[in-house]
Amino acid sequence: MTARDCAKRPGRPRSEAAEQAMLDAALEAAAERGLDGVTCEDVAARAGVGKATLYRRWSGKEDMLIAAFASLKSPLPSPGGVSVREDLIAMLDVMAKDADDPRYAQQFALLHGEGERFPRLLARYKEQVVEPRRELIRGVLRRGISTGELRPDTDVEIALLTLTGTVLAREKCDGTPAAAGFAERVVDQIIRGVTAS
Repeated sequence: MTARDCAKRPGRPRSEAAEQAMLDAALEAAAERGLDGVTCEDVAARAGVGKATLYRRWSGKEDMLIAAFASLKSPLPSPGGVSVREDLIAMLDVMAKDADDPRYAQQFALLHGEGERFPRLLARYKEQVVEPRRELIRGVLRRGISTGELRPDTDVEIALLTLTGTVLAREKCDGTPAAAGFAERVVDQIIRGVTAS
């Protein structure tokens, strides 16, 4: 059963405050104890809810952790469809702000650092959280090719990796908040390329 299936179970409406408390508690537990040390019982106790409340939301630890890690990512804005440049800047700006959150960097390192020991968790996280976001960016790039805003021979995957990888690399190498206009500079550099005209 997936997290989405669990969310559709009948019963009383879930409290958003209780759900956020559980997500925060799961992240806190993971930071303190690693993925091995996280238990649903401990998370429920930290959040001040009963275990039944937690299990009404998620079927188990894996679903709960995926939701917790996903909660650190702000939703990407829906593409406006007017300008590929503006859509990409808006998306990268959100990603850069997320990367500046110390909790995001900590949990990213934890999830990927322990990914070899939890391959199913990491694979599900990529499938359910990362891939839909990447596909949204791919869609903008494909649209740019079809409208002529981008060259017809643009490699969508390389462009995607360059755009998103730059955001992640800046946070890892610099460690300071992104300067104003960072997302705009990244997008403009990728769109223009680096060859002399």
